[in-house]
Amino acid sequence: MNSPISLVQSIDALLPQTQCGLCGHRDGCLPYAQSIAEGEDANKCVPGGQPVADALAVLLNRSKLPAEESVWPVQADGRPQRMKAVIREDECIGCTKCISACPVDAIIGSGKLMHTILTDLCTGCELCIPPCPVDCIDLVEDQQPLPTEAQRIAEQDDLRQRYYAHIQREEKRRTDRKGPVVRAEIDTALFARFSALNEQLPVIEVASKPENAPVSLDSKTTIELAKLRTQIKKLEKQLSVREDARKRTQLKELTQQLQALQG
Repeated sequence: MNSPISLVQSIDALLPQTQCGLCGHRDGCLPYAQSIAEGEDANKCVPGGQPVADALAVLLNRSKLPAEESVWPVQADGRPQRMKAVIREDECIGCTKCISACPVDAIIGSGKLMHTILTDLCTGCELCIPPCPVDCIDLVEDQQPLPTEAQRIAEQDDLRQRYYAHIQREEKRRTDRKGPVVRAEIDTALFARFSALNEQLPVIEVASKPENAPVSLDSKTTIELAKLRTQIKKLEKQLSVREDARKRTQLKELTQQLQALQG
C-alpha cells in the first residue's frame, strides 16, 4: 500500500537530490523517500550524512540512527565532503556514456567530441565514472564555501527539477533508444505521479510503444538470428554458382527457422 503522498513529499524535501543511489534505490531520492514512508530506515542517505538522518528521524518521530558512513571526510556542517567530477578532456574519446548516466544533465558534449562537466551543476554522485571506457573522470573536492540552509534548499529544488526533466527526456527516447542504457531502470510511473502534483516540476508522461513496434529480442535470440543469416548468405552464394538439391533443401529449412525466430 502506498504511503500518503504528502509524507513522501516531506521526506523527499529533506533529501539532497544527488540521485546517487547509494541508499540502495538506484533510481534516485524519491523512491527512497517512498520506501522510508513505508518503514525503511531513514539513515541510508550517504551524501546527506547525519544532519539528514536526524532531520528525517524528527519528521517521522523515530529514534535517531547513525548515518551510513561515506568514504569522504565529514565537513563542518556534519555532511560528507562535497565532491565534483572532472573530465581529463585530452583523454576523452567522446563516447557519450557519461552524458546518459548523469541524472542532472551536468555533462555536455556529443559523439566523438570532447565532453565537459559543468561543475556548478555536478552533484558528485559518481554515476558517470563506471560507464567511462577510458577511465578519464576524476573526483575532486568542491572548493566552494558551504552553502547556507536557504542556498541548500534552492540547490535541492533545482536538482530535483533537472532530474525530472532528465527522466522525461529519457522516457521519450525509451521506445526507440539505440545504444547501451547506462543508468538503472527508473520507475517512471512513480515520478510521473508526483510531477502531476507539483506545478514547479516538469511534467513526466509515461511513453507507450506503438502497437506496431518491433518486439525486442534477448541476446541469445539475436545471436541465433545472426548465425542463421550468415549460413543463409553462404548457401545462397554457393547455389548461385552451382545448383545442389541438398543445399537447396537446407536453405529452405534455414529460411523457415529465420522467419520463425523473427515472428
